[in-house]
Amino acid sequence: MTERTKTGFQDVRDEVLKRIQDRVWGQGDLLPTEQELAEEFGCARATVNRALRELADRGIIDRKRKSGTRVAVLPVKQAKLEITLTRQLVEDRNANYRYALVHREEVPAPGWLSSQLQLAADTPVLHIRAMHYGDNHPFQFEDRWINIAAVPSVTAADFSTVGPNEWLLAEVPFSTAELSFGAIAADAALAEYLACPIAAPLFQMERTTWFQAQPVTFVRMSFHPGYQMRSRY
Repeated sequence: MTERTKTGFQDVRDEVLKRIQDRVWGQGDLLPTEQELAEEFGCARATVNRALRELADRGIIDRKRKSGTRVAVLPVKQAKLEITLTRQLVEDRNANYRYALVHREEVPAPGWLSSQLQLAADTPVLHIRAMHYGDNHPFQFEDRWINIAAVPSVTAADFSTVGPNEWLLAEVPFSTAELSFGAIAADAALAEYLACPIAAPLFQMERTTWFQAQPVTFVRMSFHPGYQMRSRY
């Protein structure tokens, strides 16, 4: 008898989300009980509970103690943060977009990346650094790491003319994304790339994306001084 792979809460979460996206369960539909889902997935009820909590926190399902769990009829109103092409950000400002590849290298994942993405030690990754310009003025410096196991075709991709963000959005679906924002002081390298003084305040965004619990890419994007991010809700 073969040993069954242990089902994690991410597996349950992603499958429930997939069924909602595929309209197996439509808006307002009642989901099976936690016990029924636990029996279906062969896992503990606590595992199902954690998966459903995450979906509820994202406004995808509504959970009520006595009436059960239903697919949300109307999405929770919240900030809408989309994965937007840098090209589009530049062109939306009525500027001419230009991309330049700075560095490309296949390397073992450094320790901090392995820890952050929960990768095995020395997992092969593709490291890319690139510049994005608007009217030939520095707009964004991109420092990206791609998990080759998640996207094997990336090793043959040509990033000399098309940026990795555009390529990934066209080639690889993602099911989950995590974003963080912050203000940093430009170090010597960023100051050179973004044509600003050392220690100039910069807006920086970090984004990690997964597909069905497998990490796909981590990117750190540093924007020119004065950049402002806009969100709709």
